[in-house]
Amino acid sequence: MRKMIKYLDKSLLFATVLLFIIGLVMVFSASNVTAYMSHAVSPYNYFIKQLVFLITGLFLSFLMIQFNTKSYGMFSWGLLIITTVSLTVLLMIGNAKNQAVSWFDLGFISIQPSEFVKVITIVFLAHYYDKNQKKLNSWSKSLFPIGICGIIAGLIFLQPDLGTTIIYCAIVGIIFLSVPITKEIKYKTLFAIIGIILCGIIVLLGSGKGVLLERQMERFDFSNPCSKILSTGNQVCNCYIAINNGGLTGVGLGNSTQKYLYLPEPYTDFIFAIIVEELGIVTGIFIILLYIFILFRILMIGRKSPSNRGAVLCYGVATYIFLHIAVNLMGIMGIMPLTGVPLPFMSYGGSFTICLIAALTIVQRVSVENGILNEK
Repeated sequence: MRKMIKYLDKSLLFATVLLFIIGLVMVFSASNVTAYMSHAVSPYNYFIKQLVFLITGLFLSFLMIQFNTKSYGMFSWGLLIITTVSLTVLLMIGNAKNQAVSWFDLGFISIQPSEFVKVITIVFLAHYYDKNQKKLNSWSKSLFPIGICGIIAGLIFLQPDLGTTIIYCAIVGIIFLSVPITKEIKYKTLFAIIGIILCGIIVLLGSGKGVLLERQMERFDFSNPCSKILSTGNQVCNCYIAINNGGLTGVGLGNSTQKYLYLPEPYTDFIFAIIVEELGIVTGIFIILLYIFILFRILMIGRKSPSNRGAVLCYGVATYIFLHIAVNLMGIMGIMPLTGVPLPFMSYGGSFTICLIAALTIVQRVSVENGILNEK
């Protein structure tokens, strides 16, 4: 146990704990009005739930850190089957929430299998490509897991959850490009996938039919949102107002005006706008710098890993966190369509919070294994 604590990445641990604390405080500040006025529950409702999620994630972290990364791979097959079956069952019996069938509603809590499958897929791919690294000149061996991931991506897309589908495919694609597969297989596969996507777009445009719902198509009309404030631009325009209200130092913790039902569920996808409104652009920049530091530390741990498995785990987790940050922030700033993607450490949500803690624990376990191997 002492050896484990010794080789934890302390700077990464401190930065993540600090962000989780900031996020917990801001979940309370951003949610208390909506909780009381819209849902008729205690103003502390979402704060307490988020605290429970963090404690649950902490217990999971204590359990996970005891096992080596090779053990994670052994569990990944079973967990991948369970989450894939869950995604299939969800499409058949699930109820729509926010116009997507993405959650199992258990009453006291909602579980989102598509969040868990992201982290499980990272572990699965790292284990598979590490175990078969001497056979990766074979097309079948190299592309077998990509086929499985393609099926999972299709199930997520059918929910429909375009944002999660894009992030999932990007994680799989970046891991595929980072593992030691021959360049011929990588490039031919990449060109084939791009070709299939382009052909599909051309066919759909030519037929006049689309696979995206009307609400998803509306999100692509994201330019000049304040000119459409009474329709599709409402959410982004209110984010602009929140950020403008905050200025450099903010209006003060708890004093946001945009959380008074101007922004829907401001404690989830739009929490960064509330943070800037209450604590200012200076705090927003500080949080972004912490994000950059965390990503840098994760990549450094991966780079120092003597095993392909450890490196892929770290690169996959870094990609997972970066994509959520980028997609969320670009969405609320009107650079790309809103996709309903949570902001790491800040947004309320049980499935995502627990998965994020699990992903960071995997990175810390790689750090521990790096230290133990270097000691030998």
